[in-house]
Amino acid sequence: MLIFYDYEVFKYDWLVVIKDPETKTETVIINDSEKLKKFHQEHENCIWVGYNNNHYDQWIHKSILCDINPYEISDMIINKGVPGWKASRLFRQIKMFNYDVMIRGDGGLKSLEGFMGSNIKESDVDFNIQRKLAQAEIDETIKYCRHDVEETMEVFLNRQSDFNAQLQLCKLPTKKMNLSYLSKSKAQMAGIILEARKKVYHDEFDLDFPDILKIEKYTQVLDFYKNQENRDYSKSLKTEIAGVPHIYAWGGVHGAKPQYFGEGYFINMDVTSLYPSLMIQYGLLSRSIKDPRKFKEIYDTRVKYKHEGNPLQAPLKIVINSTYGAMKDKNNPLYDPRQANRVCIYGQLLLTDLIEKLEPYCEITQSNTDGVLVKLRSEDDFDLIDDIAWEWEKRTHLSLEFTEFKRVYQKDVNNYVMIGTDGHVKTKGAYVKKLNPLDNNLPILNTALVNYFVNNIPVEDTINDCDDLEQFQLIAKLSSKYKYLLLNGEILNERCVRAFASKKDTDGGLLKVHCVTGRPAKFPNSPEKCFIFNDNIKNVKAPEYLDKQWYIDMAKKRLKQFGVS
Repeated sequence: MLIFYDYEVFKYDWLVVIKDPETKTETVIINDSEKLKKFHQEHENCIWVGYNNNHYDQWIHKSILCDINPYEISDMIINKGVPGWKASRLFRQIKMFNYDVMIRGDGGLKSLEGFMGSNIKESDVDFNIQRKLAQAEIDETIKYCRHDVEETMEVFLNRQSDFNAQLQLCKLPTKKMNLSYLSKSKAQMAGIILEARKKVYHDEFDLDFPDILKIEKYTQVLDFYKNQENRDYSKSLKTEIAGVPHIYAWGGVHGAKPQYFGEGYFINMDVTSLYPSLMIQYGLLSRSIKDPRKFKEIYDTRVKYKHEGNPLQAPLKIVINSTYGAMKDKNNPLYDPRQANRVCIYGQLLLTDLIEKLEPYCEITQSNTDGVLVKLRSEDDFDLIDDIAWEWEKRTHLSLEFTEFKRVYQKDVNNYVMIGTDGHVKTKGAYVKKLNPLDNNLPILNTALVNYFVNNIPVEDTINDCDDLEQFQLIAKLSSKYKYLLLNGEILNERCVRAFASKKDTDGGLLKVHCVTGRPAKFPNSPEKCFIFNDNIKNVKAPEYLDKQWYIDMAKKRLKQFGVS
């Protein structure tokens, strides 16, 4: 059973709001440790779901159960930066299955609430208040806390597939796995399942190179990695490969024709599961893994499940795809930087090998860590290109997946739109990616650009035809470097706001004020004149004073970055 919770802690008061979606009940506990202990005992087999609860709420919860002042723990975590688990050994004795819906890269719950179109107004109660709260302040805090719990539930629903996969991992038939591992990261789970034992290595840059490698033209790439002076993560090689500027480093290769537009017959060649395949084929798994055969077994089982449409492939995919990153993590038992570096270098060199073989017979448009995009001179050349790819596959023991495209718009290697021969659209990059409820910033601009690239619809038509205010939202969230936001000379109570371009002469720009210098600066990519709407924005019609021309100008500016005038 899942229960959702959120704590608010003050110097002399604390409270928690707990919601049970199954029974549709709510429990509010205020300064009553005995009531909390009883509730916990009755629900100790439940999964406690929160936002950032792995780092905050669970430690507040456990401190109260252990009769430790929760304010001291809160202050230790928030103001002193000390992890909650360091506060007391007693915490280890408390049975609690935690699941955190927050993932790396989230800008905080308020940002996600903004993306989802929810109310993002802050509580009027000062969290630094130095006295007991009045009843009205408690009521306001409960309302605020309840809202955050409900929004956490919404985030969970949007990420439920992640939870399901994590839960399946915990249920795998291994000795170690159980629900207590729900709070672990994907990389940590991979280390546990593969039964890795942490070891210390001193050969991080002890590199070798594939015996089957055939690089004859672009030997500067091989020379870069062979040179002892370059065995430094700050070093990189900028060079031209097949007429395309490339950067080789210690995290992958990237190359693309900038501001490129092309029509014709394109083939995107992606290496199937490049890093896991390299680990298996070339013995590049972490040396800390007890039995490397287990990784191959998991990989093969996942391929089988995927072919069968079995949903159990999802948790196995987590293990496979997390292993490389874990090999770079000093705190993970899979840590083995030499093997990680070898995986990365093998991949880059073998991809360069492929490009070198393809170059005489087609145009190289783009390459990245695990694939290459080529433009054929004619569709009649397909068999020739296919033969070259087949020879490379047989020699390297890797597999390529082909996808055909007829039109390509490319800002750079990380921002592009490709239209398939069958009409499907592939996008990458902040400007053109398909947005979702948890990533929904200036959505009208993405829609306008994709409509232009795919259907040749002028950006002004898309923007002028839209009256849904939510589509125009700019979510502005302050980092810890800034004290507050300013609009029209007034300090805003919120650190996260929903801003829109305004036609009103009385409206000014959105400014952020630096904590140290006190200097104001324009919020990046915000309009010169703004209005704020922090209420629930679902189904709200755009007002007449919304400055649609600002969005049109921004869309055209982005088109220019793709080489479209």
